Amino acid sequence: MTLFTMTTVGFGEVHPLSDLGRLWTSFVIVFGVSGFLYMLSEIGAELVEFRVYKENQKKRKIRKMKNHYIICGYGRMGAVIAKELHEKNHPFVVVELDQDKVDKISALGYQSILGDATIEKTLEEAGIHEAAGIVVCLNNDPDNLFVTLTARSLNHDAFLVSRCSQINNKPKLKQAGADKVVNPYTAGGHRMAELLISPELEDTVSLSLSQDIVDLAIDEVNLTNLNSFHGVKIKDSKIREEFNLVIIGLVNGDGSYEINPDPELQLSAEHTVMIMGQKEQLQQFKDKFPSHI
Repeated sequence: MTLFTMTTVGFGEVHPLSDLGRLWTSFVIVFGVSGFLYMLSEIGAELVEFRVYKENQKKRKIRKMKNHYIICGYGRMGAVIAKELHEKNHPFVVVELDQDKVDKISALGYQSILGDATIEKTLEEAGIHEAAGIVVCLNNDPDNLFVTLTARSLNHDAFLVSRCSQINNKPKLKQAGADKVVNPYTAGGHRMAELLISPELEDTVSLSLSQDIVDLAIDEVNLTNLNSFHGVKIKDSKIREEFNLVIIGLVNGDGSYEINPDPELQLSAEHTVMIMGQKEQLQQFKDKFPSHI
């Protein structure tokens, strides 16, 4: 009868009850059910307190961070940035307003703050005063502009990169304090066009210098068939003098590599060199040494 009463199943009395039995049943109804509900509420309160404790523990850990990076917004762009920083072991904090995204961030082991990046207090919780860099990649330009302005007012020294969807908003973001402004559509389109025109290139980089844009390219050159370079030291190869190209890396026949190799190193047929320079100079090199293709 105690179980029937507390669980409100209501099977009825399995046998006639005495007055004392009915009194006991009334006691169970009043105190047993209320006590059971009280127990459930206490368990819920403990869970809430545990969650608050974990959240406070995370905030304390973030407050101790220095020279870290802050990512405002965990969309497609923010996720890529977070992955890059994580793979390179750079400390960072993600500020995100969506609870589901924060749960995903936590599952990946990243530090995060649940809050609105447009609010000054949220940025302070992310340790903006001690941050080395800030990237703002929210969904729309007005929010990016506001966060950029707020972030710059809180930290004058951090390197600040902001995303813009409309290219005409770039000057406004620069005026708000952004050191660099990135339009993902322009950057992605430029990259795809370069690969389409020159698919053999390993990578391309565009530098904006004053009013000019300089396109740098990196290409791999296998020296197997370039006999004129066999046994020649890098400094004597005349690649720099004749083509204004720089050898920035070298891959040996066993797969090992060297970055910024010694100018005294002798080139051989087993080497593959990584050359960087303007695309026009690279093309001139290819025209003169077509056998490397």
